[in-house]
Amino acid sequence: MNTADLGLPVDVPSTALFTDQYELTMVQAALKAGTAGRRSVFEVFTRRLPDGRRYGVVAGTGRVLDAVENFRFDAGVLDFLRRRGIVDRQTLDWLAGYRFSGDIWGYPEGEVYFPGSPIMRVEGSFAECVLLETVILSILNHDSAIAAAASRMASAAGDRPLIEMGARRTHELSAVAAARAAYVGGFTSTSDLAAGFRYNIPTVGTSAHAFTLLHDSERDAFRAQVESLGGGTTLLVDTYDVTEAVRTAVEVAGTGLGAVRIDSGDLLLVAHRVRQQLDELGARDTKIIVTSDLDEYAIASLAAAPVDAYGVGTQLVTGSGHPTASMVYKLVARAETDDPRDPLVPVAKKSSGGKTSLGGRKWAARRLDEYGVAEAEVVGTGPVPGELADRQLLVELVKGGAVVAREPLDAARERHTAARANLPLSATQLSRGEPVIPTEYVQGRSGS
Repeated sequence: MNTADLGLPVDVPSTALFTDQYELTMVQAALKAGTAGRRSVFEVFTRRLPDGRRYGVVAGTGRVLDAVENFRFDAGVLDFLRRRGIVDRQTLDWLAGYRFSGDIWGYPEGEVYFPGSPIMRVEGSFAECVLLETVILSILNHDSAIAAAASRMASAAGDRPLIEMGARRTHELSAVAAARAAYVGGFTSTSDLAAGFRYNIPTVGTSAHAFTLLHDSERDAFRAQVESLGGGTTLLVDTYDVTEAVRTAVEVAGTGLGAVRIDSGDLLLVAHRVRQQLDELGARDTKIIVTSDLDEYAIASLAAAPVDAYGVGTQLVTGSGHPTASMVYKLVARAETDDPRDPLVPVAKKSSGGKTSLGGRKWAARRLDEYGVAEAEVVGTGPVPGELADRQLLVELVKGGAVVAREPLDAARERHTAARANLPLSATQLSRGEPVIPTEYVQGRSGS
């Protein structure tokens, strides 16, 4: 396994320490109590969507599969745990041989979800499943939040392409994950080369204001860029005076200039003026790209502007105000002994304060109306109703510890486009609202 595929430095040997200490101390106590081997079912879900959001987007599934496959306690990790006294000798010996051998089911990457959707289900012994809680949640919470923001921006942008440009606004590793999630959510390219290298996402980029300021004149800067990158390049025209810069850009590059980029000012007004000026100069095919702290609302406000593409950074990589999807990882069923033939017993947290959960291993299906549009997310335990049998959402991701569902990133991207199109039209509204379809629960015998 190449850890570069995880968005990690190549010298990180495993994902085993991407976890909270209490995962390991629970394993130690369970080993001592004789309960560590009990067959268990954990589920990932969210109790509610971020305030005002109408749907969520599953992203990071591929990274989860890599993380699970690479979850190994090598000699250096075990030595760290021993020196810190985090777990005892028996637990260290158990961890040394750790390999996840269970099954994982989940919504395929790019699918949409709603409150209560069992986004991922992890089955195996208690000890081997509980260890994966933190790394699974850290990936799914981050990536799904970014993908949801990206999806809203893609809806607002319509057919106009979106460029992910947030690498300078977040941690260097989260920047790679954010670019990947944004691509799933509908962005077409990224400025981050690590994301391009690791995930084969198209990359773009030309120059910043520093390049213009470096040269003795704006004309000198444009000439240097065109001579290096060709007339199809994108010239940044708002360093000094936009009108003068556009004129100079066309004079230097000719009417075949690829694009101009606007990064400040009243983007709606400036875009109209620049389009008119370009047309008057004969550069009718030169495109206009706008950047400058855009979010889905700013993109929507530019729908009538002569803009050809948007570059988005800060608001995207911070989830446009919602940097986490608030997913949780809860034990929902377990056996009463470590006999693998024992039936599963539903379990659930029942405390007050809005943090209750529904016990039992769950299935999920999306019911459609007479027009083939989603009308409800149906979540249940026990047998799946016949009319929903071919509408089930969970797919097998890991079987007996082996990954069985790897796919190209473009498949997740295409799946999301289809899933979003299958929702009611109100899903694309940016105004605050409730989830676009309700979640209905069907309680039955949980089964084993």
